[in-house]
Amino acid sequence: MGNQLDRITHLNYSELPTGDPSGLEKDELRVGVAYFFSDEEEEVEERTPSDCGFKEQEDGDEEDRGPFTVSEVEYSAFCCQECIFSKLHEHEDLNVYTVKSLLTMCKPGDLLELVGTAQAPHWVIYEQDDRVIHLHKGEIRKDSLLELSNGRHGRIVNNRYRYRPLPADLVMQNAVGHVGLSTEDICWTNSESFAAWCRFGKREFKAGGEAHSAEHQYFLKVHLSGSGVHTLVFRSLEDMIRERRRVDACGILKELSLVNGGKE
Repeated sequence: MGNQLDRITHLNYSELPTGDPSGLEKDELRVGVAYFFSDEEEEVEERTPSDCGFKEQEDGDEEDRGPFTVSEVEYSAFCCQECIFSKLHEHEDLNVYTVKSLLTMCKPGDLLELVGTAQAPHWVIYEQDDRVIHLHKGEIRKDSLLELSNGRHGRIVNNRYRYRPLPADLVMQNAVGHVGLSTEDICWTNSESFAAWCRFGKREFKAGGEAHSAEHQYFLKVHLSGSGVHTLVFRSLEDMIRERRRVDACGILKELSLVNGGKE
């Protein structure tokens, strides 16, 4: 269920990793991982600030550094009746800030989200100064957040997922330890899955990282203005993330896997 995977690179089973590099999952069920990457964010660098729906900032323009409000789809997600993800303005601050302002708030290991109109958000792990680590165009890179933002505003999203975070030093170890990997060595399909895995260490963020079962399902509630709440069902966290990011990018909700006709 959810979006179909665009492309998969199959490896010999003996070559597949059966646990996270951090070793934190050694007592859990081990699942082979198929490596592939998504091209959903290939063109983000070509957008201008006006394309992102924000006024372009002038140097020294302190009054326009935020917070700003953004018109965007809101979500909540559940697994086994437990809320695992929440993006609802009534429960949390969804304001965004210019990158210069955002950098004054960040600590190493923070999870950041860059947002713009008509594109999926780009997630990164903050390292220090203006350096961040992220997955982009099939490569895990270390870049300047000021250069990467290219007109987009951002926010800290440490609490977007409701999982228990790893200590900041382990978050950075996960991120730094993967810098330089590309294409066939990557087992995350987008920037969000990689950054969230760094912070929470859960194999479910990896492609093929969890065993499917009829009892283990993810429910994504899409809160659409004026049309109620639509509930979609997915077999894996990765499928759910891919579909949510697709909705963020195009604003269109597919009529698939809907519960109770799609509305509540």
